[in-house]
Amino acid sequence: MSRLAIAIVVLFAAVLVQPLLTGDAAAQETKPIQLALFNPLQIYSEDLSIKGFRFNLIYGKNLDLTGVDLGIANVLEGDMKGIQLGIIALNEGGMKGWQAGFVNIADGDAVGFQWSQLYNGAGSIHGVQLGLVNNTKMLKGLQLGILNLADAADGGLQIGLVNVIKSKEKLKFFPIVNWSF
Repeated sequence: MSRLAIAIVVLFAAVLVQPLLTGDAAAQETKPIQLALFNPLQIYSEDLSIKGFRFNLIYGKNLDLTGVDLGIANVLEGDMKGIQLGIIALNEGGMKGWQAGFVNIADGDAVGFQWSQLYNGAGSIHGVQLGLVNNTKMLKGLQLGILNLADAADGGLQIGLVNVIKSKEKLKFFPIVNWSF
């Protein structure tokens, strides 16, 4: 058996055994690293926060994250501060930093940069959304994509094929460019 195969077996064994060894007190702590095959097969429980590095081989879920989040499906019940890279990034809270993937969603305030190959969504965006479809309730910054949607904008600029700011009295829809300052 190669060293890489042994390392992988040890890693997965640690992922499977660690949750059995941690009690309720550990659930209230913040951990510096998280490794997940898929939730609940991850080193630490989903109800704690990570400050450091999280790697989700398939799907990982935690409360909050400060640091770097890598994986296929990165899910947080709270906020993310740092960098999320993967196929899906879903934060039920807000985001400060950078999200990059096929689908990025921050249900709360997103401050920074959302860059997707498909869809960006945010409760509000204070920064830049770059993707095929960008959607927010409040735009303060820039949306760059094929379809840009905002319920309202205050200091917002949209550049794309279809641009919509629903709260505007005139020119709610405008091709190529739309704005509200």
